[in-house]
Amino acid sequence: ISRFEPLRNLDEFFNNYRLASPWSSWEAEPRIKIDVSETDNAYIVKADAPGVSKEDIKVTVEGNFVTIEFEQADGKPVRSERYHGVQSRSFALAQDVDETRAIATYRDGVLELRLPKKAGSARTQLTIE
Repeated sequence: ISRFEPLRNLDEFFNNYRLASPWSSWEAEPRIKIDVSETDNAYIVKADAPGVSKEDIKVTVEGNFVTIEFEQADGKPVRSERYHGVQSRSFALAQDVDETRAIATYRDGVLELRLPKKAGSARTQLTIE
């Protein structure tokens, strides 16, 4: 059984005539994909940043708020299907982070953050009445 998708190859049609597809501007900037795990003492964040040099990655931590930002640029593209430009991702954690002991490493296109929890900022479990 075949699916009927009349506009499936429309972008390729426009590429053959060197015209911009009217749908190409509808694509949203891709979000940086992250995984966040938690131990008793720290948060571990892994973020995909393929093809980015570690000097171009900026990480900001303020309290429990984390921002990761980087820019991907490879010169003048002849054909581009991957995103190039600034990408940013911000998120909040349940507890404040001790910024003085935070560690960031970058290996094989993956940024890993070890964010120790700040002492005295324990998560509070509310009792439901």
